[in-house]
Amino acid sequence: MQRILFSVLLFSTYCFSQQADSLDINQSKITDSVKIVNKQEIKTKMIDDVVITGTIKPISKSKSPVAVEIYSQKFFQKNPTPNIFEAISMVNGVKPQLNCSVCNTGDIHINGLEGPYTMILIDGMPIVSSLSTVYGLSGIPNSLIDRIEVVKGPASSLYGSEAMGGVINIITKNALAAPKLSVDLMTTTWSENNLDLSTKFNLGKKAASLLSLNYFNYTKRFDENKDNFTDAALQNRISVFNKWNFQRKENWQASFALRYLYEDRFGGEMQWNKSYRGSNEVYGESIYTNRIEAFGVYQWPLKENIVTQLSYNFHDQNSFYGANPFTATQKVAFAQTYWDKKLGNHDLIVGFTFKKTFYDDNTPGTLSADGLTNSPMKSPIFGAFIQDQWEINEKNMLLVGYRFDYDKIHHAVHSPRFAWKFSPNPYHTLRFNFGTGFRVVNLFTEDHAALTGSREVVIKSSLKPEKSINGNINYVWKIPVGDRLINLDASAFYTYFSNKIVGNFDTDPEKIIYDNLHGYGISRGISMNLDYNFTFPLGVNIGVTYLDVYQRFDGENEKSQQLHAPKWSGTYNLSYKLKNNLTIDFTGQFYGPMRLPVLPNDYRPEYSPFYSLANIQVSKSFKSGYVVYAGIKNLFNFTPKDPLMRPFDPFDRYVDDPVNNPYHYTFDTTYGYAPMQKIRGFLGVKYILK
Repeated sequence: MQRILFSVLLFSTYCFSQQADSLDINQSKITDSVKIVNKQEIKTKMIDDVVITGTIKPISKSKSPVAVEIYSQKFFQKNPTPNIFEAISMVNGVKPQLNCSVCNTGDIHINGLEGPYTMILIDGMPIVSSLSTVYGLSGIPNSLIDRIEVVKGPASSLYGSEAMGGVINIITKNALAAPKLSVDLMTTTWSENNLDLSTKFNLGKKAASLLSLNYFNYTKRFDENKDNFTDAALQNRISVFNKWNFQRKENWQASFALRYLYEDRFGGEMQWNKSYRGSNEVYGESIYTNRIEAFGVYQWPLKENIVTQLSYNFHDQNSFYGANPFTATQKVAFAQTYWDKKLGNHDLIVGFTFKKTFYDDNTPGTLSADGLTNSPMKSPIFGAFIQDQWEINEKNMLLVGYRFDYDKIHHAVHSPRFAWKFSPNPYHTLRFNFGTGFRVVNLFTEDHAALTGSREVVIKSSLKPEKSINGNINYVWKIPVGDRLINLDASAFYTYFSNKIVGNFDTDPEKIIYDNLHGYGISRGISMNLDYNFTFPLGVNIGVTYLDVYQRFDGENEKSQQLHAPKWSGTYNLSYKLKNNLTIDFTGQFYGPMRLPVLPNDYRPEYSPFYSLANIQVSKSFKSGYVVYAGIKNLFNFTPKDPLMRPFDPFDRYVDDPVNNPYHYTFDTTYGYAPMQKIRGFLGVKYILK
């Protein structure tokens, strides 16, 4: 496969050079003829979005040496969802993964890598991390989104720990440009009710505030597969968001935002009620979450471009998994200041960061070495980075970066970065990125095994940070077809992981031993996105990803495929616009077989079947500002088979029954790989007052 990719890249480079020469001669002639054919159409097609995630500062997407994918709020409205976690499934190569079939915990995978390797940013700041990746993601409403930027591959040279697999940056709306009033109300035939309400008010001419409320209520119990467990976790959630933007001279940045989230979540046996919370009579997983976020940015009123970013989040969780309690508190403070200086053709950025994480829970993971006293994790990390973006000429741009972090456990961590962009003309762009990533140890775990009994926590004194080395080649080809363009975006990537940190629960039943994996991991593959708007009112967007993600242990020849990482996956999006502002959207994702966490002698297949989750929506917009939409989710009515092991014995009372349970199966919730919600309809109405 590597030889094929290498040959393709060589051929592409040759074609670039040949076509560049010919286009250099005739470029003005081609451009003039295109403008004459349809000036407005080409103008629309060649609009250049501004991105910030790849280089930390605003830059046009075409000039960015780092491949950044942009998804607007309108893109996600083609398949309306109540939160980011569900919406992000529309992005090719990004998979929201459910890790528990009862309480629906989840994380976001990029290119097959597990959730801890994905950094979630809000307005460029690490608001979502560790504890909040489990339940906090479903609490981010789509109403906050202006756009989402996705960078696939390690980005630790800019963002530090946790950015090993990629970065998802959620850019919230600017209060200065937000509509005066926005209302969006949606319900489904499964009684999922979602309300988004936002309003803007001005304070003089130079300040504006956006106040947004999201309320999601899903309390009706469904058990379509007849296992006596809820098919989807019930949720009662409220999120309040307030953002201030200030208009200053020289367009200096200044904004501040606050968000509060409360959620009451439950999944379990159908007869459960809150009187059984924490008991061993009826099984239920009940989670109360309180979360506060604050973040802001301020550009100093100086001749030099100096920007400071600050964020803080507090996350409190009170939960029971059956009879096992899990209480946890996390506080994360972040500060970053960087200086952006233009020196000729060089754009230099120098920055300093500080991040401090406090984490405490009631599990053995935060006990002292002697197991007698509580020992919360207090992890300060200091960092400094430098980046030089050099515009060599109109066709070539080079980016070189380096970051230094100091952690009290791992001490010095180095993260270099290199990127090169070659664009011979507006129709072809080739990007090559090389970088490293790292992740420091985090003792947080929600593994149910960690909640049983007291264990001594052992951290190897020689523990090293997880590291990754990544190479990525991205090719963008804009293909003129008449007066329109086919946009082709293809990537090939290869990542090597070392020092993976794992918690060993098996070697000693009285200990949790944190140590580096003795072996290595590989994530490699190719992906392609294609979109085209036909001359008739049909737009098509298709994405396909091939993955090979595995680990190989020292002394073993067999490689272990990564769980929940399908070899083939993809997305599709077809939009047809009829007369009278009527639009039909057909969207979905497909997944090939993926390895699943089976038990010893498990009767369930180790690999999932090929499946697709499809949706269809019909929407109509009115001049008055109203939009009415309706449709069907999970059109093919797919749900996993046997997501729970022994749902009739969730407290494992009869595990040792030699007649009815000869293989000693235990209650297990991790096999589910897709939502259990069957086909269902939805109906919604929106109103926007500009």
